[in-house]
Amino acid sequence: MNMQGSLFGDTLSRPLADRMRPTDISEIAGQDELLGEGASLRRMIDSGKLSSFILWGPPGCGKTTAARIMADHSDMHFVALSAVFSGIAELRKAFDDAAKRRLTGQATLLFVDEIHRFNRAQQDGFLPYVENGTVTLVGATTENPSFELNSALLSRCKVFVLHPLDREALGKIIVRAEQEAKRELPLTDEARDTLCALADGDGRYLINLIESVLQFADPDSKMDSAALTR
Repeated sequence: MNMQGSLFGDTLSRPLADRMRPTDISEIAGQDELLGEGASLRRMIDSGKLSSFILWGPPGCGKTTAARIMADHSDMHFVALSAVFSGIAELRKAFDDAAKRRLTGQATLLFVDEIHRFNRAQQDGFLPYVENGTVTLVGATTENPSFELNSALLSRCKVFVLHPLDREALGKIIVRAEQEAKRELPLTDEARDTLCALADGDGRYLINLIESVLQFADPDSKMDSAALTR
């Protein structure tokens, strides 16, 4: 087997969003009010001492990526669960494993996506493990935490609000995608603006749109907005 060819093929077969996933806070597009130099969440990250918190924002604004980078930056073991697919058994295992790691000096960042989908009793189950430091909880939600999360859990977590990505942030994602693909998107300037408008502040959706353009558009002919939306 040609190992070099195999590895190259594996890289090309990976989705663009996976290949573009930021590995450093500075690579995250947008959210400068939280992640920019001197911003509140950035100061916590730079200190290397994370406390439990909730990230509230729309889809595709960088919640999962930010949490993963925070864990790496703080030398914490990263565990990701989704409240859509996980239940009591998965939570219990995550807590038990975190307790074992704690005995060896390894801290755990438990990221729970769509945390508002856990019911009130399940949310109460987080409390002792957050209080005693078994896990540092980072919950992500698209819903208002004040209405969807237990007051007891909220009292133990800061809430950081993330916003839809603006035109500048979306533009940076397009540039990074072109660098990753090693070619420019075959779009007119107007069509580039239309691409950002279609994404509607969702960086993940924008990357999926970019991937479709790279796969199916004629690289030798620039598409206008009308052709892009057909």
